[in-house]
Amino acid sequence: MNRFSEFNETSRRGRIEVVCGSMFSGKTEELIRRLKRAKFARQKVEIFKPALDTRYSEVEVVSHDSNHIISTPIETSASILLLANDCDVVGIDEAQFFDNELVDVCNELARRGIRVIVAGLDMDFRCQPFGPMPALMAVADEVTKVHAICVKCGNLAYVSHRLVSGDKQVLLGEKMEYEPLCRECYYEAMSKQQEGKSEE
Repeated sequence: MNRFSEFNETSRRGRIEVVCGSMFSGKTEELIRRLKRAKFARQKVEIFKPALDTRYSEVEVVSHDSNHIISTPIETSASILLLANDCDVVGIDEAQFFDNELVDVCNELARRGIRVIVAGLDMDFRCQPFGPMPALMAVADEVTKVHAICVKCGNLAYVSHRLVSGDKQVLLGEKMEYEPLCRECYYEAMSKQQEGKSEE
């Protein structure tokens, strides 16, 4: 008999799970769902988010559907190692805003036998890999890509298209600043923007 066959999914520890996708795709919703389920199972859970993300709350992780869970805002990913002692599960929201050291932090937590659940944007508004997310996806035990619906055609969204001007990669915003678009509608929108600039 395979020596691993006696273990099932609920007994597995020390793993990294990444939930990624565009804005409005339900990443935070899925993170909260997994964390609340762990709490229901009486596991010790700690949740962290970047201190700069104060859109809905300074101390809570809040989804677009207004589901929420209390969290600890932090400036750097290294703080997680100091604050996550004796945890069974660690949740990290908006991971794209953290420094690249987050990858080593998550690996260390998993090495300690902690289940790490990370949610974040996989790409920025230019369709470029965002922050530590690509490396986290590479080292993860499990990657779940969730999708919003394209507001133009109803197909699965591919990217968070920025509606306001500015080249800064980090711009906190919601529906007034971003919209989810599929690949085809995104390229069409970008083409129209370029045409508009050339006419100015």
